[in-house]
Amino acid sequence: MISIDETLFAKTKAIINKYNFSFKKNFGQNFLIDSHVLSKIMTASEICENDVVIEIGPGIGTLTAAAAERAFKVIAVEIDRTLIPILEDTLSRFNNVEIVNEDILKFDVMAIADKYGDKKLKVVANLPYYITTPIIMDILEKRLPVESITVMVQKEVAYRMGAKPSTKDYGALSLLIQYFCEPYIAANVPRNCFIPRPNVDSAVIKLDVLKNPPVEVMDRKLMFDIIKSAFSQRRKTLLNCIFNTGGFGFSKDEILEILNQANFDERVRGETLTLSDFALLADVIFEKKGNGIMEEL
Repeated sequence: MISIDETLFAKTKAIINKYNFSFKKNFGQNFLIDSHVLSKIMTASEICENDVVIEIGPGIGTLTAAAAERAFKVIAVEIDRTLIPILEDTLSRFNNVEIVNEDILKFDVMAIADKYGDKKLKVVANLPYYITTPIIMDILEKRLPVESITVMVQKEVAYRMGAKPSTKDYGALSLLIQYFCEPYIAANVPRNCFIPRPNVDSAVIKLDVLKNPPVEVMDRKLMFDIIKSAFSQRRKTLLNCIFNTGGFGFSKDEILEILNQANFDERVRGETLTLSDFALLADVIFEKKGNGIMEEL
């Protein structure tokens, strides 16, 4: 008896052969061939008939078709122009799919939000590993009106996004993501679920975008810069990390004074601090500088 996965694998291979498609390493292309994982992505994303879905990197349209069966509209943004005729073929039965040949980092998501203002906007993607963080942070930092982001990413990256303080995976990415989102890992995905097979395992993570950040801070950019500084040399103290990366214009003694004012021990490390702790430290530095411009969140 032929399983669904074998059927999906055969269908994928047939499409690749039909179009004589060659995978491009520079685009990080890996096509999903496991229907169980596909089902988990759909369950996690909770796509319904009132949703407009932006799919990043649709490949040959496997995930696109699953989303189109549930969504009001799917906009598939594919950077590889050689995949456009394939997508037009594999998705021809859908009248609610729009295929766009563009770089997602240049794509006007806000125009889509304005056009479908009465719908919920969700992002789904099987992201190329090399550009995962820039794509996600671009969406979040622009404060685009996206309700959720459900993506397939490298497993270790997914676990870093959801990590808690004082754990091995906790770092700058954890804090940046958790400022904007509530992360939830929906599935672990072994490398044999793709063609070609990547060198690492993956995970599906859902990021529910928060309407309001979990902490208030006077200058968001300053806080992010402090967070990045705190993890620039993971084994060093926060004091040394901040000083070694420029100190935000302060001497080492002044940085120590700032830490004391925020009630932090001089031996504290960034990996033990919460988002609230970093917001407090950013506010103290902001007030010490005295000439910053408050950033609108």
